Amino acid sequence: MQACNITGRINTYETFGLVDGPGVRYVAFLQGCNMRCKYCHNPDTWDKNAGDELTAKQLFDKAYRYKNYWKKNGGITISGGEPLLQIEFVTEVFRLAKEKGVHTTLDTCGQPFKNDPEFLKKFDELIKYTDLVMLDIKEIESDKHKELTGHKNENILAMAQYLSDKGIHMWIRHVLVPNLTDDEEGLKKLNQFIKQLKTVDKVEILPYHTLGLMKWEKLGIPYPLDGYKIPTAEEVEKAERLLEIKK
Repeated sequence: MQACNITGRINTYETFGLVDGPGVRYVAFLQGCNMRCKYCHNPDTWDKNAGDELTAKQLFDKAYRYKNYWKKNGGITISGGEPLLQIEFVTEVFRLAKEKGVHTTLDTCGQPFKNDPEFLKKFDELIKYTDLVMLDIKEIESDKHKELTGHKNENILAMAQYLSDKGIHMWIRHVLVPNLTDDEEGLKKLNQFIKQLKTVDKVEILPYHTLGLMKWEKLGIPYPLDGYKIPTAEEVEKAERLLEIKK
């Protein structure tokens, strides 16, 4: 398939995103994700075959209409779901963006990353057009990561190291769920891992919330964190201290 005809499946769009990268962003949330995070607020993105089908140019053109809002530091963010499951599509959107000088951000959990030549060839082509990668690290301990998401995390940590070695700027994010992802030793270990990466510009704690609960109910999926509380300000501040996040 020619690059101009590459299609992707999109769940939703946000035209004025303020938390998905620097500045004002046009955010496209793609369909498809292999992980089943217990706190996922977009379970409607899991299905790879759902959503709207667009070509890369159609998506870019939809986004580019909002360029006047981006000023000097905004741009386009592709999120999910898991955008790396549609890596050729994302690459073409970002290629079109860079032709127009638009800042590009990839919001990913890194689960599809594989250290094999075929995947790395595609990945290298993608990061050639990627200004920033926002990487969610759900858990630093692999067994806990599997319990939380259904998958281990060695390849995700390897992707973070790969991006660091390639000089790609990163924001690292961690969802804080009291009594699940907030253990002190785990956060200290995560901090040590982040500190040895060379290109991390920002570390963020994302407080757990239940805004996606209605989606679980609508889809008829039992919510695995029923009864879990959102973190208090003090719990968030403690996690930020352990990750040495400077305000």
